[in-house]
Amino acid sequence: MKKLLSFLLPLLIAIAVAFAIHSWLSQYDNPGYVLIGFGHWSMETSLVFFAVALVIAFFVFYVFFRFLGALMRLPGKIKEKSKKIKFDRSQDALVAGLVDSAEGNWERAEKTLIKHAANSGAPLLHYLTAAKAAQSRGAVEKRDEYLKKAAEKAGGSDIAVGLTQAELYLSDEQFDQALQTLSKLHSIDPNHASVLKMMHQAYRRVGDWEGLSKLIPSLHKNKILMEAEVKLLETETYSNLLRREAEQKDADAIQACWESVPEHIKLAPGVNAIYFAAMIEAGAGDRIESDLVDAIVKNWDATLLVLYGNIDSQDPEKQLQTAEKWLAVHPSDAVLLRMLGKLCLKSGQMEKAEQYLKKSLSIEPTVAAYQLLGDLLLQKGEPEAASGAYKNGLELASSEVVTQAEKIVGV
Repeated sequence: MKKLLSFLLPLLIAIAVAFAIHSWLSQYDNPGYVLIGFGHWSMETSLVFFAVALVIAFFVFYVFFRFLGALMRLPGKIKEKSKKIKFDRSQDALVAGLVDSAEGNWERAEKTLIKHAANSGAPLLHYLTAAKAAQSRGAVEKRDEYLKKAAEKAGGSDIAVGLTQAELYLSDEQFDQALQTLSKLHSIDPNHASVLKMMHQAYRRVGDWEGLSKLIPSLHKNKILMEAEVKLLETETYSNLLRREAEQKDADAIQACWESVPEHIKLAPGVNAIYFAAMIEAGAGDRIESDLVDAIVKNWDATLLVLYGNIDSQDPEKQLQTAEKWLAVHPSDAVLLRMLGKLCLKSGQMEKAEQYLKKSLSIEPTVAAYQLLGDLLLQKGEPEAASGAYKNGLELASSEVVTQAEKIVGV
């Protein structure tokens, strides 16, 4: 309708102007004439006819050039229309692909999305969703191909592409590739919550406790984890770092690792026991003896008592005297009595050791106490009594194994 009006309006104006000119000139007796000469040619006509012809010629030329302009713009309009049709189809394909993906129709979703990705206003969504669909059906090569195309179309969305890529690597247990991708993203935005959270997951899955220890401050600063979760993570991380160093049995490395542990984690239950045990195993028990004594005094703990009894002290008599002072406060502690029996054995005090071990067994029979008592009786030349102690220990051990088995099977 609009195009029809644009044609009729100039035509009506032209007719009106021609009519007005004709009426105006016709009122004169001699309206004049027009003579046009060109070379040997000449044309003569009335002024009325010339004026009306001029108006009509103007209209004809106007319509002609309008038509010519429309004709010249036609290819562009056809192209634009085609582009719009393809765009609309791509939007419909994106919706269809997302629905198919949600319903588990991976292969159909992938084909639909990729077919229309080139004409979409959001090709990134097409390729990322297609990559997820490809992985879900086990097509890893296709997944990587789509991720590569998504990276090419990123246009400032590197984080989004990288996170999807890392998520797919993690779900496929390709932890090295996931960490490589996440490290790049971390260099782009060190405080990005999703990047930090996924790095935390990846480090834990591969057991990279050193990497995790460096990440903890960022997790805490950006509130990725709750306060209690951060403390638990710190405890787990530094405990595993200490265990790793313990395997190497390098006292200096264990000491350096312990010094890097935050003070509040050193106070966490069980962490200092890992450190003390590692140093004793590395043959450096004398270096932590006084610290272990302080730890036992501050927090009475059976594990620490056992560790104290395992120290090969340079002064066994002093070590025994220190432990015997604790009897005043804990006279009926079976673990303390067993540890005192062991220290007496080291210092050659057989009678005293036997008293401590028998008292420990009377309070709480343990396999370790029976083992120590059997060793002591053998040294004293009492093989029959020693055999009885070993037998009691074996029976207790087998009973404990049966009890544990019953717990496992739920009997």
